[in-house]
Amino acid sequence: MFLSTFEKQLDGKRRIVVPQDFRAQTAGPFDGVFCFPSIEADCIEGGGKSLFDRYLGVIEELEFGDPIRSALEVSVLGGMAQLSYDTAGRITLPEILCEQFGLTDWVVVVGLGDRFQIWGREAFQAHRAAQREVAREGLATMRAQQRAAKLSAAL
Repeated sequence: MFLSTFEKQLDGKRRIVVPQDFRAQTAGPFDGVFCFPSIEADCIEGGGKSLFDRYLGVIEELEFGDPIRSALEVSVLGGMAQLSYDTAGRITLPEILCEQFGLTDWVVVVGLGDRFQIWGREAFQAHRAAQREVAREGLATMRAQQRAAKLSAAL
């Protein structure tokens, strides 16, 4: 699993050292990661072959010509890049993705279980604060629903 959050500096060639734990998660015939513009946030999303297969499975469940399938094909498959590790464990981020998300110097790599995201430092700080609030509100709502269910079951 991809876990934790790391700040990394892009070098002049847009290379970033991928944390060793992340590299271990993607070991296999293709020694690298798949990256593409995230659908849910303004960042790069990435992961190993299993993430690619998962997205492909979702896409293939939809009928050919379905507008959602077409949107996913363009967004995920059309924006995807296979990035191999160099001998130092770095990947070179595509220029188009760096430009799209304003990645120029320091980036934040965030592990999300079966995938990770690469953010601009300032953008991630704002996103993390917003996500923390959503998590707090969501957890409070869940707990209230659980208490209500226990109460009604007891009656």
